[in-house]
Amino acid sequence: MTKLKLTYLAFDSSTRHLRLNPHEPAFFQNPYAAYAFMHGASNVFFWEEFGFWCFGGFDDVSRLLRDRRFGRHNPAGIPDRSGAGEDRTHLSSFDGIEANSMLELEPPVHTRLRTLVNRAFVSRQVERLRPRVEALANDLIDRFEPGQVDLLPAFASPLPIIIIAEMLGVPVEMGPQLLDWSHQMVAMYMHGRTRQTEETANRAAHDFSDFLRGHVAERRKKPGDDLLSLLISAQDDGQKLSEDELVSSAILLLNAGHEATVHQTGNAVRAILAQGGDPPRFFTSPQTTTATVEECLRFDSPLHMFTRYAYEEIEVVPGILVRPGETIGLLLGMANHDPAAFAEPFAFRPDRADQKNVSFGAGIHFCIGAPLARLELQVSLKTLFERLPRLHLAEQPRFRDTYHFHGLERLVVHSGQ
Repeated sequence: MTKLKLTYLAFDSSTRHLRLNPHEPAFFQNPYAAYAFMHGASNVFFWEEFGFWCFGGFDDVSRLLRDRRFGRHNPAGIPDRSGAGEDRTHLSSFDGIEANSMLELEPPVHTRLRTLVNRAFVSRQVERLRPRVEALANDLIDRFEPGQVDLLPAFASPLPIIIIAEMLGVPVEMGPQLLDWSHQMVAMYMHGRTRQTEETANRAAHDFSDFLRGHVAERRKKPGDDLLSLLISAQDDGQKLSEDELVSSAILLLNAGHEATVHQTGNAVRAILAQGGDPPRFFTSPQTTTATVEECLRFDSPLHMFTRYAYEEIEVVPGILVRPGETIGLLLGMANHDPAAFAEPFAFRPDRADQKNVSFGAGIHFCIGAPLARLELQVSLKTLFERLPRLHLAEQPRFRDTYHFHGLERLVVHSGQ
């Protein structure tokens, strides 16, 4: 095993095995240093701490996201904390939600669910939200106290949860509770979770489900023009969503509708402020605003690993064989910094000609909420920097110890007011 310049990792080039603790502060504070090294050593490696092969090249990740020989459906559910098939009765509510989640299913069930949900979640529906997002962004900025403010709880977090709650037609004042349930459920995907993490996630899934079933019952009696009502009425060849499917879909939209956007907003503000100069210069037109948001998505994305299961024996790349049921890791953050795909991959360049990213995935599991996330980022970031052009950091932001979901602990700024 050869020790490398980055003292917190070790890579054996003969076996392509990587030792790198994802909870190592030097790594989760800046995973891009490790990515840069691995791009030079091998884009494909067996990450020992996770126990599966990982792929970090842009072309490999893009291809494997579309490869139907891999999928998200795992009949055994998310492996328990030991990776073994022990008794899962303590995860019955969580597993019940996962069993009907679009994210965890494959065709033909996935196709039917996505078709039904997408009818209530298409780009033209989302575009109508632009004035509401702008009004909400301005309202949140109006509430800033003079001087210092932590943008995560004051701006990045409330905006997407209010928007998705309003879209679904659930009480906006439930926002903090929805966030708690979501955070507790998302913790199931973290490396090294505990039995307590699992029980907390299961309890959150149970309570979240009960809450939504109550609102579904109300909407069945009194439909509105909200997303929940549209999901209830949506049909495909006479087939409707079952109640379990409807609840799982609503939970997925609530969780995905804010979790990644919160992190991306914080990461984007940090990246833009790091460029110095005049931040509003990145938002002078619809074109520059769009380009800036796309570069933020590439430069410091909120989701760094997306796992998939092999459905057959596959030689993924020459010399790397995976068997049915085995997991692979697709490193989205690493792929977005592949020097074979991007000129100056570690530079923030909204005007780059090679602008692309895999931050929303690809293929049949491409993020259904991508149009909403892009719109929220375009409007909120533009509004923030136009309203507060002298915004600057009050302290150096630090990332949370959550490698999969790359986001800041705090983002304390001087408003410049």
